[in-house]
Amino acid sequence: QVQLVETGGRLVQAGGSLRLPCTASGRTFSNYAMGWFRQAPGKEREFVAAISWSGGITNYAESVKGRFTISRDNAKNTLYLQMNSLKPEDTAVYYCATSRDSRAFSSGTYQDERDYKYWGQGTQVTVSS
Repeated sequence: QVQLVETGGRLVQAGGSLRLPCTASGRTFSNYAMGWFRQAPGKEREFVAAISWSGGITNYAESVKGRFTISRDNAKNTLYLQMNSLKPEDTAVYYCATSRDSRAFSSGTYQDERDYKYWGQGTQVTVSS
């Protein structure tokens, strides 16, 4: 059984930083691309960032580029999202996900929810102004 568990979400002031870990089990973590998505109140879930199986290639949404960094530690089966210069509009539930297959990862890929098969339960990030 595949499980993804996100932690680290909390209330933070605008301009602050936060790191979200996502721990995976039940699957060979290093074989698959991973991603972060978020869902704000009243809005659809949106892509935030994705990372290739090796960690060598990353993709970001324009809204977070230059502020957020996705990384992974395959030895620890853990995915990370480092969030800096947080803004109130970053307030959302953040989800990690593991890809449906092991196809090639390149710029612009793995930005669709349909590319992912397993999801965590989410962690709430609230940024106050």
